[in-house]
Amino acid sequence: MDEAGHARPAQSVVESARMKARFQRKSDHIDLCADDGAVYRSHNGLFDQFHFIHNALPQLAMDDIDLTTTLLDARLNAPIMVTGMTGGPERAGRINQGIAAVCEKLGLAFGVGSQRLLTQHPDAADTFRLRSVAPNLTIFGNIGVNQARDLGAKRVLQLKTMIEADYMAIHLNPAMELVQPGADSDSDFRAGYETIAALVDALDGQLIVKECGCGLGPDEAARLESIGVRAVDVSGSGGTSWVKVEALRGEGLQAALGETFAEWGIPTLAATTLVARRTSLQIIASGGIDDGLKAAKALAMGARVAGTARPVLQAFLENGEEGAHMFLETLIAGVRMTLALNGVRTVDELRRRPKVIGPDLATWLQHTPHIPAER
Repeated sequence: MDEAGHARPAQSVVESARMKARFQRKSDHIDLCADDGAVYRSHNGLFDQFHFIHNALPQLAMDDIDLTTTLLDARLNAPIMVTGMTGGPERAGRINQGIAAVCEKLGLAFGVGSQRLLTQHPDAADTFRLRSVAPNLTIFGNIGVNQARDLGAKRVLQLKTMIEADYMAIHLNPAMELVQPGADSDSDFRAGYETIAALVDALDGQLIVKECGCGLGPDEAARLESIGVRAVDVSGSGGTSWVKVEALRGEGLQAALGETFAEWGIPTLAATTLVARRTSLQIIASGGIDDGLKAAKALAMGARVAGTARPVLQAFLENGEEGAHMFLETLIAGVRMTLALNGVRTVDELRRRPKVIGPDLATWLQHTPHIPAER
């Protein structure tokens, strides 16, 4: 009511419409990732441009192979992470909790989708909370760098605490923002490095910086390292095109731009290698990793951990926790088999094995220095 006692429905109606749109967007993302309609078509992350040299006499037993690793300060049973996808609608909560429970059993890391929605709708926090089903899981919260800038470091820390996350992922998605329909899109990309530097201090370094399917380049990665960032998710092109996802949701100018830039980005294997050769950052390589061989290729080129999202979602939507478990177990087994067929016991040894690089990947890498032997 206003001072005269008259009803003021307009603001509540507008906010209700915005809330409905935000939840619908999250639901749309799940639907559009349920099939392969928004996957890159021009390349698959350049994984086909990399080949191992088969070792027919490996001289090891499978029990000799050790896949354990650390990501930031967390110990993982295998170098695999399910990267941030969703949260908000009730079914998003079921997806998060189901896949998180699987990751807990397998000793992997897990990331929730963007918590931006919680800044306006904190009652949706239960769809991001996972400790009831995965008390020991390594969990990454998630907020965009632009939103972190506007919220301030203290509020970002609160978002981390709200869902009992171990770390925060600060995501970068300028291409996605520029084609995203609706009032929540953001075209102001200033003060990104300053924002992340403040977060490094406020969160005591307990964060990663991640792209969203267009790839993180070596220059940006080097500057992030210089301000105290320890780990990044390069999230290269080759898997889900989030630009295309938003194009499929939009119309008019945004849809047209989304179609134009749907294949934009640095291919995953190129981004992984370029960042590894330029920095000492811990690297999560994601973008098109849907089997153990691709994961092993990323690890061999400098990644600490291989990340996957849409394929796990699809497996979960098709067959629940059992489907997600089978997919991730098979992916891990594929990494293990790749090591065996190279005759090595650890990922560090895999990085020193000879490799065959195709011309397209070589073009991306020709002006970069040698990759470090260990990460």
